[in-house]
Amino acid sequence: MLKKFLNHIEEVLSAICLAVMTVLAFVNVIARYVFSASLSFTDEITTYLFVLLSLLGAAIAAKRGAHLGFTILQDIVCEKLRRIMVLIGYGFAVLFSGAICYYGVFMVLSQYAKKQITSGMQWPEWTFGSFVPVGAFFLTIRFLEIFIKEINHKKKRDEAEI
Repeated sequence: MLKKFLNHIEEVLSAICLAVMTVLAFVNVIARYVFSASLSFTDEITTYLFVLLSLLGAAIAAKRGAHLGFTILQDIVCEKLRRIMVLIGYGFAVLFSGAICYYGVFMVLSQYAKKQITSGMQWPEWTFGSFVPVGAFFLTIRFLEIFIKEINHKKKRDEAEI
């Protein structure tokens, strides 16, 4: 049960983000037409949730193998070189998403230390800034899973050839 939940945690969090964003946008539209006033905090929360949703969506796409790729070079080279190119690509993806997570943590620590607050709601900035390393963490984990799977697939194929 826990494994199934953890395997779909990005989808669950994405659904929650999307539902909250939809409700907030709807409430803001109603407020504009009924009260002739916009609720500024809804824009702020929606923007921050969009950052998290984007990173979670990228993690979901990585998990499903649905990331767009420029495969023209992979299509014209031999299988061995193609495998190397795939491993290099996923290696860079792990490094890049890991860097976003790593520097995102420092961004959050900086926001916390400086006691930065959001402009509309006057909430601590680090609470929403933490969406960056959290989302990047999921993305890094999914790219790392694919990278390890590709390495193991190569090992199994090499052992079968022997």
